[in-house]
Amino acid sequence: MVTDAISAAEDLPEGTPGKPCWVEVATRDPAGSAAFYGALFGWEFRIGDDGYRVALVDGVPVAGLYTPQGDQPGEWTLYLTIHDTHNTEERVRLLGGEILAAPREIPGQGGLLVATDPSGGPIGFWRQDRGWALGTGFPGAFTWAELYTWDGAAADAFYTALFGFETTQIGDGTVYDYTTWSMNGEDVLGRLRMGKEFPRERPPYWMVFFEAAPEIGVDALAEKAAALGGTVAVPPFDSPYGRTAVLRDPRGAEFSVLDRAVTIEADESEIGAEVDDPYAD
Repeated sequence: MVTDAISAAEDLPEGTPGKPCWVEVATRDPAGSAAFYGALFGWEFRIGDDGYRVALVDGVPVAGLYTPQGDQPGEWTLYLTIHDTHNTEERVRLLGGEILAAPREIPGQGGLLVATDPSGGPIGFWRQDRGWALGTGFPGAFTWAELYTWDGAAADAFYTALFGFETTQIGDGTVYDYTTWSMNGEDVLGRLRMGKEFPRERPPYWMVFFEAAPEIGVDALAEKAAALGGTVAVPPFDSPYGRTAVLRDPRGAEFSVLDRAVTIEADESEIGAEVDDPYAD
C-alpha cells in the first residue's frame, strides 16, 4: 500500500516531469456524479462551456468530471506532468506504450495526451502552460495513486525510463509485489502487481486516493458513500499508513479514501503479508 511519504510529492516543484498534476473521472451522469462527490467530500463545481466540471475545495481545484466519448469506461484517470507532448508521444511509443488520444492543445492552458503503458495501464500526460494547479494532501483532495497491473516489471521499466523514477520493492516481489516510484528521495507513486484476489478479466487501472478529514474519518465516509448510492468495495481497514477504504461511486468508478491520522504499528517485513491483504476473500 502507500508509504510514510505518501504526499511527499507535494514538495516537488510544480512543473517536475512525472509529478501527478491532475485527476478526472469519466461519467455518463455528470450531474449525478457531481452530486455524489459534492455530498461526500464537500466539493463545489465550476462548469465550463464544454460541460467539463472542475471540482473545488475552498476554491482550490482538486479533480475534474467529464462525459466520455464512445465506449470509454467510467473510471478515474491520473495525469502526470510533462514538458513536451509530441516528444512524450514518441517516447511512449519507443518504450512499448500505445497512444489512445493523440496530443491535443487546450488553448491558453497547455496540451495533453492519453496512452497505455506496456502493461496495459491507462495514463494521461499534461503540459500545463498556465491555469489551475492540483490541490493535494488536504481533506477532499488527491493524496496518492497506485497502478494496479498484471505485469509489474513492465510498468516499472516503462515509467522509470520515461521519468527517471527510482524503484523500491516494498513486498517480497513474489507473493506481494509492490514498488514505490520516487524522485530525489521523495515517493511519487506506487505500483501493485495484481494477484488471485483480483478478477482475471480486470484490466490494469489506477487507484486514486483522496484524503479523509480526521474529524469525519474513513468509516463515516464509507457509510455516507453507500447512503449516497455508491458501494464499499473494500471495508475500512487499518494499516501503518492510515485507515483506508476502497469505494465505488454510483457509476462504478473506484477510488480510495485515506485517513493518515489513524495508523497502527507494524514491522516493515510484515507489510504486504498475504494474510493482511485487504482484497483477499
